[in-house]
Amino acid sequence: MRLFEGKAGWALLAALALAFPLVAPNSYLISVATLAFIMAIAALGLNLITGYTGQFNLAHGAFMAIGAYTVGILTVDHQVPFWIAFALAGVVTGVLGYFIGRLSLRLRGHYFSIFTLCVSYILFLLIEKWESLTHGPVGIMGIPAPTGIGPVQFGTPLAQYYLVLAFLALGLWVMARIVRSLVGRSFMAVRNSDDLAEALGIDLMRTKTLSFVLSVIYAGFAGALYAGQVRFLGPDLASEAVTFDLIMFVLVGGVGTLLGPLVGTFLVTWLTQSLQFLQDFRMVVFGPVLVALIIFLPDGIVGTWLKRRARRADAAQADTRSLVAVTEAKSNA
Repeated sequence: MRLFEGKAGWALLAALALAFPLVAPNSYLISVATLAFIMAIAALGLNLITGYTGQFNLAHGAFMAIGAYTVGILTVDHQVPFWIAFALAGVVTGVLGYFIGRLSLRLRGHYFSIFTLCVSYILFLLIEKWESLTHGPVGIMGIPAPTGIGPVQFGTPLAQYYLVLAFLALGLWVMARIVRSLVGRSFMAVRNSDDLAEALGIDLMRTKTLSFVLSVIYAGFAGALYAGQVRFLGPDLASEAVTFDLIMFVLVGGVGTLLGPLVGTFLVTWLTQSLQFLQDFRMVVFGPVLVALIIFLPDGIVGTWLKRRARRADAAQADTRSLVAVTEAKSNA
């Protein structure tokens, strides 16, 4: 794990991601990796509101569907260029997230989670039943791939892989700037204690709403990329199953860590693909593996590693202080 510390670690991860298509045996695995990158972007957003702000949002997958359907409706029904629709996907999810956040964040704890679960189901019903807008259960077909930028085209799986990878890298960079800023410290203060954060002068509603809006914008852009990659949308994208998948990615990787959502997404995706040969029985193996990870690594893979590293550092400092104290005692004697 020491290889993945600091800037050198991020550079190594970037090099591995850039080199993956060169060793991938077929385009199918490249497409799977592209979808994993998209889900990782959405998981980064969920980690912001849940891991850094302490608000357990169960409607995150529905906001991803909002972003995807914004692109699908605008490009297929209204012939809007893809990149304009892509930008509007972030705007629509952000505006919708603001109003839903202002309403739902008046609640705390599990009441907030239950409310957002209800919001998720309402959005799912709207997508499924509003046939004149969303095409209902039939879904939206024929969504165009992202249009090229100058000589660079994105019509092939390889090109889309690098496009989504670029957005993931941008999303990581922005998220790192957010969580390490004063705003990010405010999010963590709210996570630790509402009362203490308020005593420090932090506006709870404004801080929580900002975190909620930023998180759903990540989901909206992930959904927009999903629409351009899969080229077909159905109401199932707004189901609670997508949100639970994102929660699983964050929990396995490590809640409240920058690297955790990536590790969780890639590990779970790899396990899922590795167990494809079991067909209908793969969940018999996959389920216990996930349960074991959560039981023995409750802080996630990255979270557990960070805690162990912190304990080792504290132990080393304690040994150093003890050695200094013994040395001073001997010199005084």
